[in-house]
Amino acid sequence: MSRTAQEIFQSCVYAGAMTRNADALAELFTADGVFEAPLMPAGAAFPRRLAGREEIRSAMAAYYEQQGKDGRTPNLEKSGYVLHTTADPDVFIAEIDTVFDGEEDGDDVCVSLVQIFRIRDGKIARLRDYFAPELMG
Repeated sequence: MSRTAQEIFQSCVYAGAMTRNADALAELFTADGVFEAPLMPAGAAFPRRLAGREEIRSAMAAYYEQQGKDGRTPNLEKSGYVLHTTADPDVFIAEIDTVFDGEEDGDDVCVSLVQIFRIRDGKIARLRDYFAPELMG
């Protein structure tokens, strides 16, 4: 039984933003999967393009380690998303508003982004993640 867009998306959010588990994130991809953040400038801490499950695993593990556990996790009650289907049954789009609770000043921070998923055999073959580069420190 193939996984739904919602199941794939929720697994991706949990493995990445929620738990920062590079192994779990990489396993969501096909062996030759591609994870791209096209708006990232060259040399940014967040990788711009990763090709293959093993490169995704190692690069994201290094990124998560570099970022450390800064305590900033999304507030799921305040955050939201909408999934959009497309004419291609293997492609869906996630429109996301992620809210992080305010720290010292108490003001929440909302990060809006769009992700485009291409699925093959129940796994992510390509994920294009569009967000403002300055948000990834």
